[in-house]
Amino acid sequence: MKRLRAVVVFCTAMLASSLSAFGFETATDAVKNMGLGWNLGNALEANSQSITDVNNPGYWGQQDLTSESCWAQMPTKEALPKMFKDAGFGAIRVPVTWYNHMDKDGNVDAEWMARVHEVVDYVIDAGLYCVINVHHDTGADSDSFKSWLKADAANYTANKARFEKLWTQIAEEFKDYGEKLLFGGYNEMLDSYSSWCYATFNSPSRYEAAKATEAYKAINDYAQSFVNAVRATGGNNASRNLIVNTYGSCCGTGNWNSHLTDPLTYMEKPQGETDHIIFEVHSYPNIENLSNAKKEVDGMMTLLKDKLVKKGAPVIIGEWGTSNVDADKSDYVARRSDFLDFADHFVKTAKENNIGTFFWMGLSEGMARLYPAFSQPDLALTILQAYHGENHNPELPTMEDRGGMSCTVNYTTQWAEFNLVPGYINAADYKSLHVELAEEPEAGSLHVKYYST
Repeated sequence: MKRLRAVVVFCTAMLASSLSAFGFETATDAVKNMGLGWNLGNALEANSQSITDVNNPGYWGQQDLTSESCWAQMPTKEALPKMFKDAGFGAIRVPVTWYNHMDKDGNVDAEWMARVHEVVDYVIDAGLYCVINVHHDTGADSDSFKSWLKADAANYTANKARFEKLWTQIAEEFKDYGEKLLFGGYNEMLDSYSSWCYATFNSPSRYEAAKATEAYKAINDYAQSFVNAVRATGGNNASRNLIVNTYGSCCGTGNWNSHLTDPLTYMEKPQGETDHIIFEVHSYPNIENLSNAKKEVDGMMTLLKDKLVKKGAPVIIGEWGTSNVDADKSDYVARRSDFLDFADHFVKTAKENNIGTFFWMGLSEGMARLYPAFSQPDLALTILQAYHGENHNPELPTMEDRGGMSCTVNYTTQWAEFNLVPGYINAADYKSLHVELAEEPEAGSLHVKYYST
């Protein structure tokens, strides 16, 4: 009898394991169930290079945990995702850059992985879907930035093992997480010319057929490597929903060049996959002519369904916004009414076409993320009502609603400094600054300095 009981327990455990690994919702259901999405932008993907030569061992691991704030955003707190959940958002995409936190052999720094894990838990514990990816390891090269992942055959050959090792580590870290955690293989991967719009657009001739074909193959090769590495870790990763981007995350819109739709045409669904793959594109239209911008959105939805959904996977627009054509003002500032009208149309049209949307990256920025509060509450309400309906009227706390600035300033030995950064905390906006001490210091031992640059 004891032996029989042991066998029954073992079989029950195996059944539970099987359900855990293979009972995930399909990708199509996930896109529907995620609802409205937002990007926690300029945070875990923020990065800075002092060494830009990828072949120099010093290129790797150039930053510590403070990289999260190197693009003027405050470190993410647990209350921020909860605020978005309470407002009516269903998902947060958490872009992550890794090269600045891994060694030349591809080993991720343990402290960085722990911080990524912590932020993922903030999102999941708030009841939201969470997407993490490999972000500014890709991108357009400049004098101050060089990416290590490119849509290029030689680059794929050189970095295949390191890329797969990176994803193996990420997948192992989160293999026990449920279906609300999704992985995105890479972000905006470009060719060796750093071409936007379509492969080889930035070449001297504006199009090189052989090189373009190579670039699209490299995108598909990287997508396959990503999927293979994640699936090989087993557990819940055997059926986790995975996201693969088109070349440059291009969405194919525009009629000024016949190659604009090539990134969609040549994107392939990874081999061996059925119901757990999602395609991702990005969209930032010019809204100077609002009517044309809306038509562009309508055309994009048709393209995405004809060129990608028909390949057997749903689509998300992992980043969307507008092109901000003015040098000194965002569209939200320069043409607010049109921006809100455009946002309403964008979200409604995407929802009608069963395409997910993740807004980049306003709504809550800078010091507002510490409160937390919405820095663009009218835009947040527009997006939320476009998705949920006009009767959706959530509380959208602003910085003023939170009752003023409250910050903890840590100090060592005898000094503490608090920098009032223009654009986030303007000294002229405050009549006084009040300091509260957690404990009484020794006489004459505390000095606090406030300054504004």
